[in-house]
Amino acid sequence: MPLGETASTDASMATLDHSLQTVDSTTSVRRDHRRWVILIIASATATIAALDSTILNVAIPTIMRDFDATLPSVQWVIAGYSLVFASLLVTGGRLGDIFGHRRIFIVGASLFGIGSLVAALSQSVVQLVVGEAMIEGMGAALMMPAAIAILSKSFDGHERAMAFAIWGAFAGAGAVFGPVVGGLLTSYASWRWGFLINVIVVPIVIAAAVLFIPRLQRSGHRQRLDISGALLLATGMALLLFTVSEGERYGWLRPKRAFTLRGLDVWPQSNPISVVVIACAASIVLLGAFYRVSRHKERNDADPLFEFEQFRKRAFRVGMIVTLVMGVGQVTIMFVLPVFLQEGRGLSASQVGLWLLPVGAIYMASTFLGGRLARRVALRTLIRIGLLLWACAYFYLASVISPGLTFLTVVPMYLLFPLGAGFVIPQLANVVLADVEPAKVGAGGGAHTTARQMGISLGAATTSVLLSAKTITAGVTKVNDAGALPAALKARAVSALRADGVTFEPPSGATAAQASALRRIFNESLVSGSQWAFLFAAITLLLALGLSMFIPRGRDPHRSGRERDPNATTARTAH
Repeated sequence: MPLGETASTDASMATLDHSLQTVDSTTSVRRDHRRWVILIIASATATIAALDSTILNVAIPTIMRDFDATLPSVQWVIAGYSLVFASLLVTGGRLGDIFGHRRIFIVGASLFGIGSLVAALSQSVVQLVVGEAMIEGMGAALMMPAAIAILSKSFDGHERAMAFAIWGAFAGAGAVFGPVVGGLLTSYASWRWGFLINVIVVPIVIAAAVLFIPRLQRSGHRQRLDISGALLLATGMALLLFTVSEGERYGWLRPKRAFTLRGLDVWPQSNPISVVVIACAASIVLLGAFYRVSRHKERNDADPLFEFEQFRKRAFRVGMIVTLVMGVGQVTIMFVLPVFLQEGRGLSASQVGLWLLPVGAIYMASTFLGGRLARRVALRTLIRIGLLLWACAYFYLASVISPGLTFLTVVPMYLLFPLGAGFVIPQLANVVLADVEPAKVGAGGGAHTTARQMGISLGAATTSVLLSAKTITAGVTKVNDAGALPAALKARAVSALRADGVTFEPPSGATAAQASALRRIFNESLVSGSQWAFLFAAITLLLALGLSMFIPRGRDPHRSGRERDPNATTARTAH
């Protein structure tokens, strides 16, 4: 449903009327202090959604024991949430554009709370998948694009940059603190409290949304939901994300293991090609069909789910590409460093969480600083500075990582990484949405989050392969060159390295001295694998830095697209 009113036959009078309404709307919202409550609501939403995606990682062994379940079945809880969330983001954003972002936000939050309750009370992995992966994933896909759209419509100019900074601070902090909170809850209470927290917080968020987020007074006709496009995109994205995230596990070309659902071999290991190949081919077909259907509906003004014409806007196009590339490098530090600290340094999960606490605290502070700097520095300059600092953090880690790594050694990383990320992540959303029309900002926000999620999935898959492959290669070479070890022990150690990768343990039958030598070889090999992963991430961020040079200049980057659109009428009213 377009936000503009029906055009008058007198074009000049219509333009004047639109301009006066925009000015009046801007003034009214700047006087409306509810926008700060809206920011609190959006930030709380970002926090619980980010916590939910990471809080269970450290609870997997406990859940396996409680439900007498296998590791692959429990991993589907976390992987399923990401698949459902990412595949429905654009559809969730579009529903907000059509039916109102306030309404869709409340529906999404309600689903998120219901899913959390189902997960908290679950008595089996199947119930946990239904609650966490399916219901919560759908709720988050409705809730997050709506929150971004409401923020975009409630703030403008320098305030808008600060609002996105604060929102990004809480989202990032939730992701960082998730494993810490999950570890504490699992150790001293129950992993179920990771969901019960949402059951407590969500009703408060819904009540605040009802009271403080204003309604939209609709005018004109309501656009239709593109059902065929939604089905094609959701299915295609789910299969593409499965391909990227599960390729290493199931095999990129030939099957490494059977693909099973509830104990049924859907795709046996005896098949000549991996299930990942089938999923990839199907995703290409479905996403290609989505593009063709959407372009056809665009040409016929038939309300497509997503208008690819948005990519003609340079800020949107470049911002999306930078977001995707940045996402590839984003996940490395939170994936590689915990693995190295646990497997290479022998730290517990709770100790690793304490090592990472400064990252979350400094990230929150840096997003506020970035929001303040946005008053004086062009957004593209701020993003470039952030990407450079972020890349420097990875180069630094690659240079200092060693079996004897200490907390003090990584202190410079605690400054460079969160400072850079705090400058980049929130303001990229600002750049992407700057030129998106108000009636399409939900779908635009969903597309931006999808691009970031896709980049993170690509980065996780690539980093996992690189870390494991380089660790195994270095380890096999070092074991074979170790003259003091018996040939039979070398063979068993090489076999264990190739099978276990970064979770290698010296084979049984080795003496204490031999086990110590093998452990030292593994630690040195894990250093090599970690260095390659950090260097890859640093180069990726430098590529994102190069691409950011194409973010347009020559106009005020803090002015919203609504201020430049003479047809915008209710630019400041949230759905």
